[in-house]
Amino acid sequence: MHELNADLHCHSTVSDGTLSPRQLAERAKANGVALWALTDHDELAGQPEAAAAARALQLDYLAGVEISVSFADQTVHVVGLGIDPDNTALRAGLAHTRGSRGRRAKAIGEALAAIGIDGAYDGAEALAENPDMVTRTHFARWLVFTGVCRDLHDVFRNYLTRGKPGHVPEQWASLHDAVAWIVGAGGVAVIAHPARYKFTANEEYALFTEFKAHGGRAVEVVTGSHTAAEYVRYAETAREFGLAASRGSDFHSPDESHTDLGRLPYLPGELTPVWELLADRIQ
Repeated sequence: MHELNADLHCHSTVSDGTLSPRQLAERAKANGVALWALTDHDELAGQPEAAAAARALQLDYLAGVEISVSFADQTVHVVGLGIDPDNTALRAGLAHTRGSRGRRAKAIGEALAAIGIDGAYDGAEALAENPDMVTRTHFARWLVFTGVCRDLHDVFRNYLTRGKPGHVPEQWASLHDAVAWIVGAGGVAVIAHPARYKFTANEEYALFTEFKAHGGRAVEVVTGSHTAAEYVRYAETAREFGLAASRGSDFHSPDESHTDLGRLPYLPGELTPVWELLADRIQ
């Protein structure tokens, strides 16, 4: 089961991707994906289209979401897999989190205007198909489109990260709440792309310890932003904490993403694949 081409992390136009849920399903199928999940940021509106498209393509599907969490003064992402998209508590929690995102987006626009970059919020909003989901990625695309920056990397390096003029601190869901919403909706909570966070060793240990204590059960070991050495490192973390292992490209766009849907190494051996915990949730 380790050699299953599962891609359990990607984004559609419902959040900050550039393909519709149906287009993602078709791309996943064409790339040989056997088990797929759409995991938009803090949003479930793409789930009906994704599930219907997967069903039409005879592609096994898990309903998913990626929840923004504040932990130790950083943003951590927790993926929920096998969730019930109609769960009331999950939907209410995500709606509250999206409200925080909207307030932050307006503040980013104001911060950029203060350094002479006018119209950024309106420009980012025009690029977001979902008006509740104006993200930093939409600001970045607008800054590239208007010629302020060369590419997305240039934007984040110079404008949108901590210490830069367009950075606005975020206040997302707590780790406890995010895991509780996922578990309450019948899903499995997964720490997404752990190597991306700038934690000290003690902070990372605290993250995994608290995550497991709250009911979290898995970690992304193989993901688009991890190096081969990081696959090994987080395979060991999964074993240390008794967590299952997930695999997902974190695909956003054919033009921007380094890793395409399904184009990932298989999970290392001696780990429990997260889909083994979710056999009864696969559609």
